[in-house]
Amino acid sequence: MTAIRRGVAAAAFVTALIVPAAASAHRQWILPSSTVLSKEGSFVTVDAAVSNDLFFFDHVPMRLDAMTITGPDGAKLTPQNAATGKYRSTFDVELAKPGTYRIGTVNDGVFASYKLNGETKRWRGRATELATAVPAGATEVKVTQSTRRVETFVTAGAPSTDALKPSGQGLELQPVTHPNDLVAGESASFKLLLDGKPARDTEVDIVLGGGRYLAKPVEAKVKTNAEGLFSYSWPQPGMYWIEAEARGGASTIPNAERSAAYVATFEVLPE
Repeated sequence: MTAIRRGVAAAAFVTALIVPAAASAHRQWILPSSTVLSKEGSFVTVDAAVSNDLFFFDHVPMRLDAMTITGPDGAKLTPQNAATGKYRSTFDVELAKPGTYRIGTVNDGVFASYKLNGETKRWRGRATELATAVPAGATEVKVTQSTRRVETFVTAGAPSTDALKPSGQGLELQPVTHPNDLVAGESASFKLLLDGKPARDTEVDIVLGGGRYLAKPVEAKVKTNAEGLFSYSWPQPGMYWIEAEARGGASTIPNAERSAAYVATFEVLPE
C-alpha cells in the first residue's frame, strides 16, 4: 500500500518514554486477523476479549452487543458468524467495498458511591437506573458517568478516511497518520478528542502485544500537547495496543463527574 504522509507541526510531537512493564491489569482489545488487504471482496476474522496478557485468551470474552462496523462509505455493517465462548468472542467482517473499515464498541456506564447508616455502598449500572439505585437518606453521594471506546481498523485496497470521522462524543482518536499506514522505525501522529475538542495533557499508554514471549516487554507512555496531538516512533513491527483516559467534559447527569477512555489495536508493518 502506498504510504500516506501528512505533515504536522513540530509542536505536535512529544517524546516517548520507554518504561518497565507494569503489573498486568485486565485489558480490553479487538484483534483482526489482518489489517491491510490488497483489494475488496475479502473477509477478516476478529477476536474480542479481556485478558491479562495482550492478545492472549486468559480471562473473559468481550460482549458483542454494542459492536459496530463502519464501512468506507459510512454505512453500518453487521458482524457475520458471531459467537461468544469462554475466553473470547469472534466474528467475521466482509470487506465488500474498497477503503478503510472501523470496527469497535462504545459502552456507557454510571458508577456511584454513597454512605447509608454509616456504611459505604457502591453501585454501577445505567444512567436510567440511577434515580432508584441510590436510596433516600444516602449521604456523600458521588456519581461518575463513564464512556469507553474500544476499536481497530482494517483497509481493503486504497485507504480512506470517511469511516474515521469523529462522532464528537467521548474520547476519540482523530488520525493524522492513517492507522493502517504504520511502519516500524517511522513516527506516527494522532489527535485525541474529548467530546470533539482537543484532549490536552492526556497520557497515552502504548504496549507491544506478545509481551509474555519477550525477554523485555515493550511499553511506552506519551502525552498529548495543547492541541491533543501525540506521536510515537514504533521500535519494531507487531500488533500494538494503546489506551488513554481523560476526565472532564459535559455529563448528562447533574453534578456527576465525567470519565472517558479510549482503546485501539494497531498493526505496525516491517520497513
